[in-house]
Formats: sequence, structure tokens, C-alpha cells
Amino acid sequence: MKKLYILLCAVVSSASFAQTFYSENMGTPSATTAISANVFQNPAPIVYTGTGDVRATSVSTGYNGASGGGNVFLNAATEYFQIDGLNTSAYNVADIQLSFGYNAGGNVANLLTIETSTDGASWSPITYTPGATGWSLVTVTGGQIPSSATLSLRFTQPAATQIRLDDVKLSNVSASCTLSLGAATGVCDAFNFGTDTYTATIPYTGGGNATYVVTPNAGTVGGDDVSTVAAGNIVITGIPEGTNLSLTVVGGTCNASATLNSPECKPVNPLPFRESFNYGVGASLGAQESWTNINSGDNIVVASGSLSYPNAVAAGNSVSFTGAGIDCFSPFTTTTSGTVYASFMMNVADMTNVTTDLSETYFAAFTDATRSFKARMFFKKNGTQYQLGFDAGSITTNYDATLRNVGDVVFVVMGYDFGTNTLSAWLNPDLTTFSASTPASLTAVPATAILDLGGFIIRQDADNRTPSMVLDQLTIATDIASLLTVKQNNIAGLEVYPNPVTNGMLYINTAANLEKNVVVYDVLGKQVLNTTANNSVNVASLKSGMYILKITEAGKTATSKLVIK
Repeated sequence: MKKLYILLCAVVSSASFAQTFYSENMGTPSATTAISANVFQNPAPIVYTGTGDVRATSVSTGYNGASGGGNVFLNAATEYFQIDGLNTSAYNVADIQLSFGYNAGGNVANLLTIETSTDGASWSPITYTPGATGWSLVTVTGGQIPSSATLSLRFTQPAATQIRLDDVKLSNVSASCTLSLGAATGVCDAFNFGTDTYTATIPYTGGGNATYVVTPNAGTVGGDDVSTVAAGNIVITGIPEGTNLSLTVVGGTCNASATLNSPECKPVNPLPFRESFNYGVGASLGAQESWTNINSGDNIVVASGSLSYPNAVAAGNSVSFTGAGIDCFSPFTTTTSGTVYASFMMNVADMTNVTTDLSETYFAAFTDATRSFKARMFFKKNGTQYQLGFDAGSITTNYDATLRNVGDVVFVVMGYDFGTNTLSAWLNPDLTTFSASTPASLTAVPATAILDLGGFIIRQDADNRTPSMVLDQLTIATDIASLLTVKQNNIAGLEVYPNPVTNGMLYINTAANLEKNVVVYDVLGKQVLNTTANNSVNVASLKSGMYILKITEAGKTATSKLVIK
């Protein structure tokens, strides 16, 4: 499946030289949806009808304002898409501009027929010029769209050519307005866990000839004064992350607007990075601060509860995904030497959607900091069972011989040794004895040595390739000892109670009862407590939640889950 990958730390969005008074991005369907059943952006009195459908594949891209969600798909002669209930009566015919995203796959011999009507009975065609290939933005200038309180637009497929339509807009453009706004850009002010702010810059020309009022929906206006400076930049500071910018500039005969989708100001995760997916059930993984969505489709979502594997610590929730959809990326501290490991539990819950036997896909991967795939974990259906593989490339024959069943929980450790240029994967190791010297289930030597690793991706491929999967307890570290999802107990007679802690005190007894080093980590891998104790530890300063507890006594170590209530 072709996927659209986007950079989210800085974004470029759209600006119009006019007042946009109607805009439709076709919604965000999770699959092919009839027009009558689709949830469009605009509610009544706008009405949408037609014989085409709305799809989340081949999303719009490559032009300013491309929404990249759903698009109307017309696949056969006479299929149509109709919009009723539009009101353009407040504007002059000469000033009404229509624009829309258009994709005829390079076939412009049979143009989409576009018509207007003011009574729903008689229709008048309009003329336009599409782009030659792929997605392009079509603009129909003033003079063709009627001024009417009962305007309808109809888009009709003239022949058996696949045509896609997105981002239909109507704007009021004044011929006497000289002000022109360029494309807005946004840059994050910081990258922290939690909500940051960003700064938007909107270039302009044709100012300095009237008194203009600049009004954003958020943030503080700065930069050049449009009323006195002919060309420059409008700068909006302090916009909260997650708030899309909407800005208007009004003055003289001008009513210009600009929009900008918020960048995601998400931090790079320090190592060791521990992800227990302790988020609300049903939430999008890509919406969390440690993750970002890097393409389009349905979400990887948080699922209730944790998987279970012998001697592995289970905390928080898990994530589930299936078929085609969004890939989620989590950046971590770029590493160029030693060994990088990632461990997680996984479960293939259902693979009835995987229709082709022995077809393969990869569902988890190491990347560099630019999200270029470097090492991939593969799934291959084999009859009613499946196999796991590990390699650097996008296809492989490097599969483990073990045939696994739907419902099996598999503990996976992926590793790359920069010194030897070796990829290693351990499948279902014994966590009580696991170490870097444990023989790997699979090894591979990349044709080109990997220079750096700085990201982890959970991937959804295609509807008939990626089975229904659950993934849990991801840990990324540079040494085996830091893979703290591994529950160890090498301390004789160890007792830890109460767990959950309800009164702020944790008690630790052992056979030797010697002085102990007690370290507590949160689920992101951040050390939140480091102290020495004999039998009791005050944990009242810790907030309610799940933690990893590490106890060391006389050179021996135990790790386990700790819950604070």
C-alpha cells in the first residue's frame, strides 16, 4: 500500500488571498464509505448526495491546503457528487472563486464535468484547467459561480476513468485588493512532554495602502505592520500546540485569510525508553506525546489490559491494530555505537483478513532519526499458523522455523550491534537467564552498515497483509540490564509490600536484611526515586500510577512492577 509520510516538527499550510466562506475536506472515513453514509465537514443546511463513494486511500497531497483525509472517488461513467444548500448571495459573481483538489491519475482526456444550478433543475457547466498528473489544485476564478442563496454544485464522471475530488472551497476575491498572503509556516518553540507552543509566519505582499486589522484565533500578533509595510511577514507567537491557526486580515477592499495546521511539538525520548501504553482505552497512540502519526488511515489504538509472559512485568495497557492504516513513530536518543535493543510482547489475535498464504509484511522496525527503515520484524502467514522474521530490507527469507498460533504471546527482543554490524532477534527467551550472550533466534548482516538508530515504528501495511495484532510493554535501551520489563528476583527471601502502596510507605524484607539501593522509574523510563534503605522506603512523593521498582542488595538485583494509589 502506498503511504503518504509527513514531517510534523514544522509544517507549511495554506493561505488564501480572500475570505473563504465554504470549505469541505470530505471527512475522515476509515474505509470506503457511501456518500450518503459519510460524515462530511459541513452539517445542514449543506446536503451531500451522489453515486460515488468516499475513500481513505490515495489521499490528497502536493498542493497548499491538501487535507489528506477522505476524498470522493468517482469510478464509472455518470457517477456524480453533488453539494446542495450553498449560499453565495452575499458576494458578487465577479468575486466568487471555486477551488478544489483534483486527481485523474494523469488522464486529462476525459475531464470531470462541473456544473452549477440555482434551482436544482437547470444546470450550467463551468470551465477549468486541471493539472496533468496526480493531485493538483484547480482554481476557477470569478465570473462562473452564481450569486445565489440556493446554489448547487455537481461533479460528474464523464467516462470510465478514476477521478478523485477533495478540499472544495468557495472564496470571495476582490479584484481591487492588492494584498496577497503567502503560505503559512509553523515552527515549534520547544519540544517537551505536555502542551508546547509554536510560532506561525505568514508572508505577504501588497500591503501599506490601507488600515488592516490582523485577527488570529489564538496567539499574539507581531512581525511587520501590514498597514504601513508593503511586503513582509505577519508573525503569530504563543499558539498552543494542537490548536490550528485561523487568521484574517481585513482592510480597504480586502478580506484575506490564512490557515495552518498545528505542528506536533513532541520530544525525543531519552534512553532507556519504556512504554507501557498507559493511556485511555480507545485513544489514538499517535496523539500521545511519545508518539506521532506519520501517514494517513485508521489509528493504532490503545487496548485494555496487558499481555502476559513468564517473568515479564505487565503494566498499563496495550495497543492494537490491523490491516491498512496509520504508522506510529517514536523517536529516541540517536545512538551510533554499542548495541541498541528493543523488547516487546506481541500477540496475533486474528489473521482471517490475511487472504494470501505465505505473504509477508513487517509490523515493527528500527529507524534512523529521519525515519528511514533500518531493521524490520516480519510476519508471514503459513496455513493456519504464522512465522516471524527479522532483517534489514523490506523483504526477507530470514524466518524463524517455529510455527506459531493465533493467540500465542511472543516476547520479542530486537538488537543491532554497531561494532559487528549484526542484527539479532530473540524470540521467547527465558527472561530469568537472558543476556547479550544468549544465542539469538535470528541474525542478519546488513549489506550496508547502519550508521545510527533513533526511532521505532509500529506499522500497518495493507488490509490483506497485516493481521489483527496486540503489542505491549515496549522497552528500548542500550544494554540488557536496562530492559526493565524483565522481572528479576535474585535476592533470597525478598518480600515487597503493600503493592499497591496506599499510605506512602513501602516495606522490603529479605533473608539477609542488609542495606539496599532502591530505584523507582516511571513508565517512560525516567528515574523518580533513588535511595538507600534497610526495610522501609517513603514513596509518598510519587504520584498515583504504575512504576518499575529496582532493588539491589549485596550485588544482587530484583525488578518488579510497583503501583502507587
